Amino acid sequence: MSQIKVTQKRSSIGSKPKQRGSLRALGLGRIGKSNVLPDRPEIRGVIARVPHLVTVEEIVES
Repeated sequence: MSQIKVTQKRSSIGSKPKQRGSLRALGLGRIGKSNVLPDRPEIRGVIARVPHLVTVEEIVES
């Protein structure tokens, strides 16, 4: 199964509570923190709620 690396690039200060909850669900909490997650539709849906706060990188398995 492929994986994605999600990194928080902007602060959650001033964002809505649902967006802050989405960051917590991704395992993020402060700027620069990263988390490797499986590439599943549920995870992609959470990322779609906060695209302005995170960057996403595909991890290529060799």
